[in-house]
Amino acid sequence: MQKLILTACLLLATTAMNAQKTAKDGGISSDMIQQMEGRQPASAADRALANAIAQNKIDDLAKNYRNGAAMTTTFSVETPAQSIHDQQSSGRCWMFSGLNVLRANFAKAHADTDATDALHGAVVEYSQAYLFFYDQLEKANLMLQGTIDNARKPMDDTRVQFFFKNPLNDGGTFCGVADLTEKYGLVPMSVMPETYNSDNTSRMSKLIASKLREYGLELRRMVASGKTAAQLRARKTEMLGTVYHMLAMTLGEPVKTFTYTFRDKDGKALLTKTYTPKSFYDTTVGHPLNGTFIMVMNDPRRPYHKTYEVAYDRHTYDGHNWKYLNLPMEEIAQLAIASLKDGHKLYSSYDVGKQLDRKSGFCDTDNYDYATLFGTTFPMDKADRIATFDSGSTHAMTLTAVDLDAKGQPLKWKVENSWGATYGYKGCLIMTNRWFNEYMFRLVVNKKYASSQLLAEFDQKPTEVMPEDPLFGTDD
Repeated sequence: MQKLILTACLLLATTAMNAQKTAKDGGISSDMIQQMEGRQPASAADRALANAIAQNKIDDLAKNYRNGAAMTTTFSVETPAQSIHDQQSSGRCWMFSGLNVLRANFAKAHADTDATDALHGAVVEYSQAYLFFYDQLEKANLMLQGTIDNARKPMDDTRVQFFFKNPLNDGGTFCGVADLTEKYGLVPMSVMPETYNSDNTSRMSKLIASKLREYGLELRRMVASGKTAAQLRARKTEMLGTVYHMLAMTLGEPVKTFTYTFRDKDGKALLTKTYTPKSFYDTTVGHPLNGTFIMVMNDPRRPYHKTYEVAYDRHTYDGHNWKYLNLPMEEIAQLAIASLKDGHKLYSSYDVGKQLDRKSGFCDTDNYDYATLFGTTFPMDKADRIATFDSGSTHAMTLTAVDLDAKGQPLKWKVENSWGATYGYKGCLIMTNRWFNEYMFRLVVNKKYASSQLLAEFDQKPTEVMPEDPLFGTDD
């Protein structure tokens, strides 16, 4: 009888332990660890490989050295080269790329005219620091006004958290270039050069972001206490005055008037005049940018030939959310080719860190064989990589050249980068078309290169998407 009782107790205890184990199922058990350990390769070659990986850079071991021979530097369609800039430790690639397009358009316009033009042969370099000042001021206002607009929602509301989580950043899109330059104009680089804090934005941005969060809480309390719109506007203006002061101390106060001498590429003086930022914009750009371009994107998760607009993704409160037409890569490539053949560079953006040979500046899907090195596979396609936050638009660059085969199909592309003239291939990156198809996302193209059908599609009522979507972060 005692044995029966003992056996029953043991069965009950085992059942209870199994029940407890089942209740906590999902954690790593000792059995699972044993299975993992048992699956580890144990040959001498595997041990040697593990030693090598543990003590070396993964990219050095995974690099497909034979693949480098595929890189060539000749292009059948290429726009004129221009000086390479360096964004340093900042996320302003979108601005560098956008201003690269504007200065290239200016150079082309005055290269195509005859020698009687006072600016024939002139080149210009724009100040990124000047435009960055107003970009940060406008984003600060966007955060504060967005906080006011959503002040009656709880703090854990998605929209409220959007503003408090990212009150300020230095990333952006070409829509910001268009809105900011039309509103504030442009100045030459020599008139307002870079500062340490425009090149190194992290500390400045964090301090201003902290003030904005503090101010956002104050504005929410003012709304809750019943303050009027006029009182909120007056207090917000005072807050922005502090932000203006912090920007002026770190970036320099924006110039209002200046005297500038246009020169050609050899340094010969052409024309000297006094300008305001707006009159300099009129002289060098000559027209509003908004309304002249369309943004196209390749997002294979969504239907093609449909237009989408990203809510809250703009640089100025009174500006434009960025809107894009979703197209297959083949159609995006044809738009780019048409612009390049006509001598015009393009704003474009990529997941630049993927399969990039940083030394040569060569981008190809076979640059690194991580799968063989680790004895596994990486099978996700572009749509899956986007959906799982594994890939997205991370960096804007200026598309400058394409190499076409005998049938007019692209073989490779070249972009002007903003990481300095010594990075990659003379400051540029060269990418095969198969890499371009996998890791290129956005292109801004003048409307004159788009068909009437594409323009009609771009003008259809857009579907609104949220900035939390994996693909809709800003380029930096």
